[in-house]
Amino acid sequence: QNIVSKHSSQFRGNAQHDALEFLLWLLDRMHEDLGAASPAQQSRGPPQVGGPAGGWPRGDAAPVPGRRSPRVGTRGARARSGDAPHPFPRSSLTCPHCLKQSNTFDPFLCISLPIPLRQTRALNVTLVLQCERRRFVRVGLAVPLLGTVADLREMVAREGRIPPEQVILAEVSPRGFLRSLADPEALGAAGEAGPVYAFQPPAARRAGCPRSLPASPAVPRPEGPRLLPSTARSSDCLHRAPGGRILLLLCNTAGTGPQLARFGPPLVLREERGVSWEQLQQSILAQLRGVLRGEVRPQGTGALFRIRLAGGAAPCTYLSPQDPRPLCHPAIDRALQLSGAGGPPHVKLTVEWDVSTKERLFGSLQEEVVQDAESVRQQQQAHGQQHSCTLDECFQLYTKEEQV
Repeated sequence: QNIVSKHSSQFRGNAQHDALEFLLWLLDRMHEDLGAASPAQQSRGPPQVGGPAGGWPRGDAAPVPGRRSPRVGTRGARARSGDAPHPFPRSSLTCPHCLKQSNTFDPFLCISLPIPLRQTRALNVTLVLQCERRRFVRVGLAVPLLGTVADLREMVAREGRIPPEQVILAEVSPRGFLRSLADPEALGAAGEAGPVYAFQPPAARRAGCPRSLPASPAVPRPEGPRLLPSTARSSDCLHRAPGGRILLLLCNTAGTGPQLARFGPPLVLREERGVSWEQLQQSILAQLRGVLRGEVRPQGTGALFRIRLAGGAAPCTYLSPQDPRPLCHPAIDRALQLSGAGGPPHVKLTVEWDVSTKERLFGSLQEEVVQDAESVRQQQQAHGQQHSCTLDECFQLYTKEEQV
């Protein structure tokens, strides 16, 4: 430090000094000394290829670090070893239309290299499949940071061995459905509001086959009067004749306010648009037969639960038990249109149970039990480690071709 301070006043004293400025100063002083070498030693220098040659004249002040000094010489001339200590990167610019190429050279002493960052993140997706052996399974995926939901749909399709056009992606929180994921959306926010579920719809029945309703598990009459706020009825406005079948995503909730909680597995079923409330209720109970505490004995007719449209523009729209065709209401059509691009159109419904009715029929049933695949642990371990890179990878990223 004492020797350096004799030749450069900026490094005098006991203050903290920048190492990069010292290296730049040292290279400049070495350049000056090499420029003063004997002609015999200078002639051994290799020819300069591609860039301008030249050096600082002996006797001039050493260049200030961070400031470019003037260069002399002509491009392509043979240079002495002390005249060109700097590298000359070539920047090539090619026109995509006429393919004309322009090359420029710029000497430098130091270079700032970009650090390649991790391009993927771990995302757990719960698959709701129609296969009995793998009914519910959670898989770990390495999704691209700059990808879209369409990329996630392809990955889920490979994991579940189903066609991508049959995959329905939705975020499901402990309180119910949040939203469906459309293909154009970015993957950056997917899974932040709630876990991502991927639903496989049941196989479509062949055209012309008669509809067979499940065996009626008899609906008990609920205790006390039941209020249905913002109840939707298909008779409130003109509607075309019902026809076709639609996909319904269902989740069961119990409680109100802060105590509202989802229980049981989420369901997906196909249903005729023209079914009555009684038939729709029987279809839902048939899907829940595996988690019921016992057989639901006949106790008359009535609404055992409420059905609310979830994830739409009108979150408090309820279907009416008095409606002869509850699935034909225009609110269902609006929900189908808002289901987004990607995957089959569907409607998300929340089945709301009274706490007493839920305890009597399902006991203390909580959320579904999901089995974690080995990929969950692998992705968490891979993305939990600190990301590292080599100097060669930094140079590869720096010299990577880009579209201007």
